[in-house]
Amino acid sequence: MQAKKRYFILLSAGSCLALLFYFGGLQFRASRSHSRREEHSGRNGLHHPSPDRFWPRFPDALRPFVPWDQLENEDSSVHISPRQKRDANSSIYKGKKCRMESCFDFTLCKKNGFKVYVYPQQKGEKIAESYQNILAAIEGSRFYTSDPSQACLFVLSLDTLDRDQLSPQYVHNLRSKVQSLHLWNNGRNHLIFNLYSGTWPDYTEDVGFDIGQAMLAKASISTENFRPNFDVSIPLFSKDHPRTGGERGFLKFNTIPPLRKYMLVFKGKRYLTGIGSDTRNALYHVHNGEDVVLLTTCKHGKDWQKHKDSRCDRDNTEYEKYDYREMLHNATFCLVPRGRRLGSFRFLEALQAACVPVMLSNGWELPFSEVINWNQAAVIGDERLLLQIPSTIRSIHQDKILALRQQTQFLWEAYFSSVEKIVLTTLEIIQDRIFKHISRNSLIWNKHPGGLFVLPQYSSYLGDFPYYYANLGLKPPSKFTAVIHAVTPLVSQSQPVLKLLVAAAKSQYCAQIIVLWNCDKPLPAKHRWPATAVPVIVIEGESKVMSSRFLPYDNIVTDAVLSLDEDTVLSTTEVDFAFTVWQTFPERIVGYPARSHFWDNSKERWGYTSKWTNDYSMVLTGAAIYHKYYHYLYTHYLPASLKNMVDQLANCEDILMNFLVSAVTKLPPIKVTQKKQYKETMMGQTSRASRWADPDHFAQRQSCMNTFASWFGYMPLIHSQMRLDPVLFKDQVSILRKKYRDIERL
Repeated sequence: MQAKKRYFILLSAGSCLALLFYFGGLQFRASRSHSRREEHSGRNGLHHPSPDRFWPRFPDALRPFVPWDQLENEDSSVHISPRQKRDANSSIYKGKKCRMESCFDFTLCKKNGFKVYVYPQQKGEKIAESYQNILAAIEGSRFYTSDPSQACLFVLSLDTLDRDQLSPQYVHNLRSKVQSLHLWNNGRNHLIFNLYSGTWPDYTEDVGFDIGQAMLAKASISTENFRPNFDVSIPLFSKDHPRTGGERGFLKFNTIPPLRKYMLVFKGKRYLTGIGSDTRNALYHVHNGEDVVLLTTCKHGKDWQKHKDSRCDRDNTEYEKYDYREMLHNATFCLVPRGRRLGSFRFLEALQAACVPVMLSNGWELPFSEVINWNQAAVIGDERLLLQIPSTIRSIHQDKILALRQQTQFLWEAYFSSVEKIVLTTLEIIQDRIFKHISRNSLIWNKHPGGLFVLPQYSSYLGDFPYYYANLGLKPPSKFTAVIHAVTPLVSQSQPVLKLLVAAAKSQYCAQIIVLWNCDKPLPAKHRWPATAVPVIVIEGESKVMSSRFLPYDNIVTDAVLSLDEDTVLSTTEVDFAFTVWQTFPERIVGYPARSHFWDNSKERWGYTSKWTNDYSMVLTGAAIYHKYYHYLYTHYLPASLKNMVDQLANCEDILMNFLVSAVTKLPPIKVTQKKQYKETMMGQTSRASRWADPDHFAQRQSCMNTFASWFGYMPLIHSQMRLDPVLFKDQVSILRKKYRDIERL
């Protein structure tokens, strides 16, 4: 038995050795044969072996780095499909891989910040009104520069909005015109606006010229062609869209209940064939004529009767029965199906009407999707699941519906109600990409007052703004800084400015007092100022103009500012009460002297009145509390033309501040209890008696009202009849039970 085992082991070992020598010999002969071929080819000058020929060869060797725009010309594209090759030759696809990091020169923005240059208009070039509005919005913004050497972004004066070759607005020979621009630089740091691209029958997204490395601000752009964090998707708007201002949303007319007469509505064209026809042709399956009213008509185009189908006459009859505006105002949800292109006018119409958009446009990159969370304001549907839309929207709770409708109003008024807001939103998004360290977050963009009024250059911390205390769980500030605007010399210790300083300093909420000395006389000596328990800082105004009172001085260390004219007469109790009210409404102006505006039908202009009535729309900053962020906004948001007007007139700065705050908050200021003698007291003071009694002063304020309203594009001031009094104010109870008892004695 042992002998058999030994024989078996020897046989196995011999077999293994034989196999080893056999395969090893094959490998050795193959290697020698390969080396002979190399030597033979070397002798014939066909191949020179490199020193690293013995290194292993990996099947997926790393490809050398080449710029993205050179890859299309390399052999690496031999494996792509013919369709992809055609797309690569199309102008819109040449910069398909562009991103801010690869196609944007950030160095142009480092020196002068985010400045935008608009090319001068060339002679003989026609520009459509919509594009003129876009250029005017840029030129009127704080980003505009007329010096191309200071620019970070460039915008063409050539009209690129309508690139449909069948359109009368189509600009011919745009390719050569763009290439001839000396600053074009293959489109680098350029922004191109476009609403319509492609033409019948396929309506591609080709704009008809090589955009190079330029960014697109484009309507109806698809997610396939949209370059994230480079392009900007904008809404499709009509030529009648207002340049500035725009109408407010309609929610204020019908807030509660959130459900309206119609659950779902649509009224628009029906395409019998071609792109965009599938969804609209199927809408009749969902229409029930009761709470789901989806109306289409094929009565459009010159030869519609030649192509009409069996449903056309019945659809046209039903279509004429309903008024579109009445449907919008009385519908909870509005269907927004795609047309020939992905975008539709119905989108903005639904937003304004507080009708929740139900999107049926697969592949559409929604407007400003980079910053706007559309799930808070719209229902994103699928064209392939049209029949499920009614049951889906019926399942949405009323609380959610009301939240959706409220968000539509915020988004409409913040970003879409005018061409100017659409353009400024586009520019702000690009600016946030460039300066990422101070860019706005999603909360700022999607919550009131929105990204256009929250300037990140002021602060990167939300708690420094007056709008987010509740979101952050913070309490409003507990201290204020009194800023007294002094314009007359200090000649007597009994002047109102000194009494006012002492009264403000005695407030338990006062942190410091700043006297802004805008008087032509030299500063008084330190001993002339009364001794107080809080620091008194005297700042001498350099320019000594009215707008300087609203400069964002670094000396203001508190969020709350008590703004005072030198001749204001207030007691410490009045100051304390006004500040406690402001702590409840930190985003508004809270104060004492109230004024109002009205529309003068006879003169067809806005009027200004100081009459004591039951309503008001302004609280003058001669005795008011507000957040110091409005100093920064006044200085950096408002145009120089308005501030220069204020400085030249030495008037209207308080009106302009009220315009600004009301435009931001969409709310009126708050008037608090005040003694009746306030007006007479001010009129009796010698320092400004001539100013208040001067009829030119009143006429100037009338003129200011209309100039300011013209720049804002609408009247932002809002009337209010609310006045806040202390608890038990004027009640027939013991004075000892009242906290602010001194107010009634004044």
